[in-house]
Amino acid sequence: MLLANPETLIACAIAVILVGMAKGGFSGLGALATPIVALVLPPTVAAAILLPILIVQDAVSVWAFRHSWDKWIVAWMLPGAVIGVGMGWAMAASIDEKSMMAVLGAITLVFGVYRLWVERGDRIVAASTSPGWVGSVFGMATGFTSQIAHAGGPPFQMWVTPRKLPHLMYVGTNSILFAAINWIKVPSFVALGVFTHDVLVAAALLVPLAIATTLISVRVVRTLKPERFYNIIYVLMVLLGGKLILDAFN
Repeated sequence: MLLANPETLIACAIAVILVGMAKGGFSGLGALATPIVALVLPPTVAAAILLPILIVQDAVSVWAFRHSWDKWIVAWMLPGAVIGVGMGWAMAASIDEKSMMAVLGAITLVFGVYRLWVERGDRIVAASTSPGWVGSVFGMATGFTSQIAHAGGPPFQMWVTPRKLPHLMYVGTNSILFAAINWIKVPSFVALGVFTHDVLVAAALLVPLAIATTLISVRVVRTLKPERFYNIIYVLMVLLGGKLILDAFN
């Protein structure tokens, strides 16, 4: 049993807490989950454990925001995301574990650097009105990074955030799009053969922790100013991404 190993249990618990916090309102933290589990398990196995948990969490998010999402954005991004998921599956099926760890590390590091750069200061940026086909390109990047590391947030944010959607509309669009993408990823993980009995049991055992963390985070996020907290997380992403890259070449 995977969770019988203390190191694996601790890493998975931390990752699931981060996933729960992300679904509870601390958007972006979920990108740190897969890299943390990849410190103790192969990257594809780490992603496989977290996918069923994400799908369970998505059900709650979709229900909560089913009336508040931008159909135009989802319609343009989703076809590209399907292609991106296929690209991610092809890469995972054709490269070895160390190379996969290097890719995961690079995605994590770039995400951390990108968020630190974007959130520097209090800049005011004009709303973007880029055409829909641009969203399909970003959708492809979203699907690819989501397949590799459940880290589709950065490409999504790069195209959707500048559109200046109302807050609930933004959160709802994020929830609906990623719920669809996570289901699209299921066949690729089946094809990779990583949904083993041990992986599914581990995921099932971790689901209650994810749900509890989500409910707590919904309450906490209303009372905190998370800017400094996010900066710490993004720095950790840069450091963790660098470590995974170094481990891949050692």
